[in-house]
Amino acid sequence: MKILHTALACTFFCAANAFAEPLPVPASKVAYIGTWNGNGMDLAITADGKIDYKRVYGEGTGNAKKHVDLSIELKRFNGNDFDAGYGIFQSTFVVSTPPTRVGEKMTMVVDGVELTKTE
Repeated sequence: MKILHTALACTFFCAANAFAEPLPVPASKVAYIGTWNGNGMDLAITADGKIDYKRVYGEGTGNAKKHVDLSIELKRFNGNDFDAGYGIFQSTFVVSTPPTRVGEKMTMVVDGVELTKTE
């Protein structure tokens, strides 16, 4: 019976979590807000925690390349990295260099791609 209660609690928690609101970007991470572009990656992060992510990678041209185009929600920050997804599906964006001013432009490195802030 205890296992059944645990399973029901987990199911309820997961279902409730699946429709949770996006996490607004915390004050300590406002530098992440904006539109970022790099080689094969576009990333837009809004203050209210909505994320648009586009990525093209692979070798070749046209259909040989892989295309990812997602509108997802910010779930949490873990140091410089952040988790985003929708419902129970999420992924970690690894930020090896957080937003940094380099001359006149802002850059950061996400998942190994150097991005420049355009807005």
